Amino acid sequence: MKRIVIFASGSGSNAENIFEYFKTSNAVKIVSFITNNPNAKVLDRAKRLGVESLVFNRSEFNDETLLGKYLQENADFIVLAGFLWRIPEYMVKAFSNKMINIHPALLPKYGGKGMYGMHVHNAVVENKENETGITIHFVNENYDEGAIIFQANTNVLPSDSPDDVAGKIHALEYEHFPKIIEQVLLKHG
Repeated sequence: MKRIVIFASGSGSNAENIFEYFKTSNAVKIVSFITNNPNAKVLDRAKRLGVESLVFNRSEFNDETLLGKYLQENADFIVLAGFLWRIPEYMVKAFSNKMINIHPALLPKYGGKGMYGMHVHNAVVENKENETGITIHFVNENYDEGAIIFQANTNVLPSDSPDDVAGKIHALEYEHFPKIIEQVLLKHG
């Protein structure tokens, strides 16, 4: 059985969607939701779903003997689902091709530090883009620069607000992210 640890910094809606997708699987188990934010709503979701949760600070995150040990003992694969910190080198090496992220834009557009969530959707609308989408990619030591696994796009209407764009992006995330995780596990697991 492949064990997945999901990192999230916010509401955890993608984490819950992934959990629901795999909850009856005999091949995949969601081990825990872990976060750098002690106030993240993902912790409420973990409790409600009966999933282990873990909160860490910056020094624990960067300490291979703490978080690194936990991951080595509990994870075969890592999913970043709305996690905002850059991944430390030790983790990138230990989980090479076994850690993926979802980004709410068609990379390489609107990627990099500070480009997440509504910041991305605001930029898409301000720049009058006619399409946007999601990118699922492997994680490397740089923000949003790992090898692209999958992209899906959606149109942006001139009348769309950033909230409208966010809704379209969430729909794409919920539809595709669990399926792509499953495909990557089959191929690289």
